[in-house]
Amino acid sequence: MKLTTGGGLYVASTLLLGVSAVNTGNNLLFLIVAAMLAFMATTGVLGWLNIRGLTLNVHLPDEVYAGTDTFLSITLHNAKKFLPSFLIRVAVLGETTSFLLVERKRPQSGALLLSFPVRGPLQLAEASISSPFPVNFFIRATSLPIHQDCTVFPAPRPLQVPAPGGKPDAGEAAATASAGYDGELAKISDYRGGEPLKLIHWRLSAKHEVFKVKELTATAAEPLLLELDSIPGRDVEQRLSFCTFLVNRLIKGGRPVGLKLGERVIPPGSTRSHRLRLLTELGNHGKN
Repeated sequence: MKLTTGGGLYVASTLLLGVSAVNTGNNLLFLIVAAMLAFMATTGVLGWLNIRGLTLNVHLPDEVYAGTDTFLSITLHNAKKFLPSFLIRVAVLGETTSFLLVERKRPQSGALLLSFPVRGPLQLAEASISSPFPVNFFIRATSLPIHQDCTVFPAPRPLQVPAPGGKPDAGEAAATASAGYDGELAKISDYRGGEPLKLIHWRLSAKHEVFKVKELTATAAEPLLLELDSIPGRDVEQRLSFCTFLVNRLIKGGRPVGLKLGERVIPPGSTRSHRLRLLTELGNHGKN
């Protein structure tokens, strides 16, 4: 429990009146102090009940990149008590979202924009919920388990894209992370964390609990094996970032890509699950 400025003044006033009542023996002061203590106790019980019985579901997208803003979907449930909850704040890793009203058996959804500074395994163990209800004198808080695990992929950095013949394509030298999405609209799918913001279908997203993105078609090409040690870069982290960009750029462009990490070789593939596998290997490289 945390005292607000108003709460601190209220407690100080109560103590001051209590001391005055004892020193003067004034019955009216005793009644005022008793009323103030009763009010404090009542609001305390209501505030405690307000954050009890809540459960939280957190969903991380399939693609989380180091240093890149990622939407974290949050669903708050109130299924264990008859009373609604008011003015609920949910905090994960220092970022906060608010829910004005969480009615019984009517889940409320929200989102947080998080950024993870380094690549590698990530575990979100708990979230903090708090509320100033019913009066902004005390902020009561508790923790809820969420148990979300994922791998943060290396931050992609643009690099020349190898052409089907094995040499860099001069026309691809200035490619950015948004390249490879230049085909026709294939379908609408859920946001997974790696898509450029320009592909988010904002109008359709407003009608659903999760963000919607446009998926575009692309053409296929011959397989390519990326060898991490052969990727240019000043250090391992920069090579991993370049390799992450190439994996996304090439596979999303329809070209099968494999990966060689030291003595380990992953054969080329072009499916989305294969791309996520390669990104996971890059994210966990050297972390185990």
